Amino acid sequence: MDFYIARIMRRLFAPQHRLSCSCLLWYRLLRSLRQSGRNGTRESGAFLLGVKEGNSYRVKAFLLYDEVDPGSLMSGIVRLDGKFFGALWQFCGEHELSVVADVHTHPGSPEQSPSDRDNPIISRAGHIALILPNFAMGFIPRRDIGIYEYQGAKTWKSIANVQRRSFFHIGF
Repeated sequence: MDFYIARIMRRLFAPQHRLSCSCLLWYRLLRSLRQSGRNGTRESGAFLLGVKEGNSYRVKAFLLYDEVDPGSLMSGIVRLDGKFFGALWQFCGEHELSVVADVHTHPGSPEQSPSDRDNPIISRAGHIALILPNFAMGFIPRRDIGIYEYQGAKTWKSIANVQRRSFFHIGF
C-alpha cells in the first residue's frame, strides 16, 4: 500500500519528469561515486537502472562502473570494456530493470568532453547521461548537473539549466 501511495504522490508532485530518482537512492549513489572515485582523485560513474513509467524513467538501482568492469577506472578516466556488459545485462534481467541513464563525474565542470560526445556509454537515441562536477564532492544543486540526451550519430541534446528541474526529479 505504501508503494501505491508513494507513486500517486510522485505523480502529483513530480509530473512529466523525464527521469526521477528517490532522495535516498540519489544520496547513496553520490556517496558510492565519491568512494569509487577515491574521494576526488579520479573519475567514477554508474549505470542508473530502473523502469519506464509512462513517458518517464524511474531510477530504482545503480551499478558502479568498477562493479561491472573492475579495470574501468584504473587510468583515472572512465574506460569500459564491452566484454563486461554481459554481467550488466544479466543483473538487469534478474531484477527486471533496464539501463535508464548513466552518470559519471568530472574534475571540474559538468560539460561533456570530446570523448564523452564521441563515445556514449549506451549508444541508443534517447539515452540520458548525467555529469557531476568536482568528482561529486560536496553538495551538488541540480542546476550544476550536466544533463545530456543522446540523439544518435554521435550527437547530443544538452538540457538547458532552466529545463533541468522539470527534466530530472530528485524526490520521493
